[in-house]
Amino acid sequence: MRVDKYLWCIRYFKTRSIATKACKDGKIRVNGDIIKPSRDVYPMDKITVRKNQINYELVVLDTPDSRIGAKLVDIYRKDTTPKEALQKLDLLKYSKDYYRKKGTGRPTKKDRRDIDDWYSDSETNDSEE
Repeated sequence: MRVDKYLWCIRYFKTRSIATKACKDGKIRVNGDIIKPSRDVYPMDKITVRKNQINYELVVLDTPDSRIGAKLVDIYRKDTTPKEALQKLDLLKYSKDYYRKKGTGRPTKKDRRDIDDWYSDSETNDSEE
């Protein structure tokens, strides 16, 4: 089975085209080698997936016939991602919260649009009275 199809089947990517793009961008490694999307995977291959600033490591146990349910994923792969990598994801989440609290600092583009809408609504209500 192709590596992009395998990663889509075991639900690491939402669509197969996203999995193909990740392979082309060099974010997928099989046995330490950067590969093309058409590379076949076999049982006991070690795949490294770089996604959301985390290197997920998995071992291929078997290849499914088609996309499978989330509960059945562990039949086809063994997740060997180190705990430190998953803890790094939590730290990234906390650092984003620390960066800027909602409602503080300079308004974002969305905030400015909401303010402009509010002002334009209040002006139309004043002219109606």
